[in-house]
Amino acid sequence: MWTVSLRSARLDELAIPDGTTVEEHDLVTDGDVVVGGQSTVEFGVRGADVMAGERVEFGGHIEAEGDCRLDMWSEVAEDVLVGGDAYVGERVSVDGDLRVAGNADIGDDVDIGETFEASGHIEIRNPMPTVVFLVVYLSQLLRIGEEEAAEDLADQLLETDEGEAQPVVIPRSARVSDDAWRVSTPATIGEDCRLHGNIRAESMTVGSGTTVFGSLRAKGDVAVGEETEIKGDVTTRGGDVRIEENAHVWGDVSAEDVELHEHAVVEGTIRVSGELTQVRDALGPEPADEPVTDDEEPDEPADEEEAPPAAGESDVESDSEGAESDGETDDGAEIDIDDAEETHADGADDEEDAENSETDAEPPTIESREEIEQSLDGVVPMIGESPDPEPRNARDEDAEVTSDAD
Repeated sequence: MWTVSLRSARLDELAIPDGTTVEEHDLVTDGDVVVGGQSTVEFGVRGADVMAGERVEFGGHIEAEGDCRLDMWSEVAEDVLVGGDAYVGERVSVDGDLRVAGNADIGDDVDIGETFEASGHIEIRNPMPTVVFLVVYLSQLLRIGEEEAAEDLADQLLETDEGEAQPVVIPRSARVSDDAWRVSTPATIGEDCRLHGNIRAESMTVGSGTTVFGSLRAKGDVAVGEETEIKGDVTTRGGDVRIEENAHVWGDVSAEDVELHEHAVVEGTIRVSGELTQVRDALGPEPADEPVTDDEEPDEPADEEEAPPAAGESDVESDSEGAESDGETDDGAEIDIDDAEETHADGADDEEDAENSETDAEPPTIESREEIEQSLDGVVPMIGESPDPEPRNARDEDAEVTSDAD
């Protein structure tokens, strides 16, 4: 029995699965093709299984890798090539060849313009249309109280294997051509599709990475996915339009409210009767001051105990301690410890001594007392407010004599 996988696809909407393209007047898909009754498809169809309802017109050829079923009063302008079994209803017209690799079940008054070939069995009868058969079968199950069996049958019709391509579903009374896709139902277009023609529907959703060489027009809402190109206008009478990131609309946009991503491009004019909203990325620019985490501690000034000392305080203390401990001056001359203590007690400025030591040349090593006295001759210590300090040489002699006496 020939079946078609419908899964979650609805027969009351135009459903174009991912990867569907229109190549040189042919609708090409990896999955099945389901066409509702009284519809017109002005180009050829290539897919896995092809099923058409009553009074469907095809303007091109049909190539089905699997099975093909054409209900009564359908017309095909060119060849019908079937890799599996073929079910052709009564009064079907095929202007080209009918070639079937499997079995052929053909109804009455079938008109084949060219040749007819079938590798399997050929049976001439009036096969019941698929939809009629399913309705009758389900009604009989419900009539005899087999509700569980009816639910199982419905689930089997809607199930597909994991990874199986979704079918192209063209609803009843639709008209599809290179110029326009006209349906009175909602339309869903998948990702990475390439379509030609203006699309007219009740509402519309276009997936990401799709290119439409035409315009979009709907009565309800229209959504354009990421990185999708619309080579025309996007218009809705009473709905809203949402354009995702990196989408490109080459025409005008007209709607009640428009939601536009900041990285989307609209070449034409945007007309709104409500609000125009710009959507920004969730991750904005980094703040100027980053919050302090537990692992990081803010740079704080040193405590008062570790603060740098004022000029002239720590330097004087460190120099005085160094002089008391080592008993040497900056210029290398050996002096008495008492003289060093008196000099610092009188308020000698170590910073000026450091400047004098940098400007004066370093004297040679002094060994005798006379040389020490000569080297200290003319040195005026900083004694504060005392106008007449005691001569340094006299105190040096006393200090020296005292040390000799000891």
